[in-house]
Order: sequence, then structure tokens, then C-alpha cells
Amino acid sequence: MEAVAKLKNYPTSPRKMRLLADLIRGMQVEKALAVLEHNPKHPAVPMRKLVLSAISNWKQKNEGGDEGQLVVKTVFVDGARTLKRMRPAPQGRGYRVRKRSNHVTVIVDDVEAVKAAKQKTPKVKEEVVATAEPEVVAETKTRTKKAAPKKAAAKKKSK
Repeated sequence: MEAVAKLKNYPTSPRKMRLLADLIRGMQVEKALAVLEHNPKHPAVPMRKLVLSAISNWKQKNEGGDEGQLVVKTVFVDGARTLKRMRPAPQGRGYRVRKRSNHVTVIVDDVEAVKAAKQKTPKVKEEVVATAEPEVVAETKTRTKKAAPKKAAAKKKSK
């Protein structure tokens, strides 16, 4: 059974946080924690805490479960509020500074559950049936485009 942990209104841009989210998506939890611990980016610390929180939430839901088999099932980063500030600029102007923040959601689950979910939903294959008749195709190929009016001729007439 999956467990969720959320981080709301963390003051860094969503783009910077998504770089870390892309790193750990689909990884084993222990490996993801190691990657985040040694990552130099500043949002790695709260992301690591969030993964730890998701692990503890999973432990509470599944008493006696093996946490070594956990996988980061999904991670997504959404934009949150943006604080708008003004910065002085030359000649009495003011430039707008947007201080962005984000919401992060981490979902962890057992490896077997993730594999079972993938096998349950088979991919739907759409068959493309050729319904066009050869005569219709031949007619569309023989059509010609309208010639665009020539601008040079119009300029000569106006002079």
C-alpha cells in the first residue's frame, strides 16, 4: 500500500526542484536517499526529508513491512504562490522580481505493488484502417495550390 508525503510552499523555483525530482523518480528508496544526501543543490535537503517522511508514513500504514523493498513510485512538483517584489532599476524604473515557491508530492510503494499495477493496465493498441479509396487519393494529389499574388507587380502599378 502506497504512502504519500507532501511539502508545501517551499521557497525555491519549481524548475530547480524538478531537476532533483527527475533524479530520484523510480529509484529504490535507499539509493534515492544516498543520491540526495550527496547532491550539492540546496533543495536536496528538504527533498531528502520528504522522502524520509514518506518512508515513515509507509511504515505506519504497513506495520511489519520490509522498507528495503520500497521504491519512489511518483514525484511531482507543482508551482505554488509567487511573491512579487520590486527592484530598483536605472532612470527611476522598477523591475519586478518574482520569488517563486513550489509544492512537492512524493509517493512511495512496494516493488511488487508497482509491478502488479503496471501489469494490470495493458496498453491499448489502436488499429488504423485505411478507408480512403484510391480514386480519392489520386484526386487530392492532382490539385494545385493557388498562386499567391505577386507583390512586385502591385508595387510597379502604384508608382
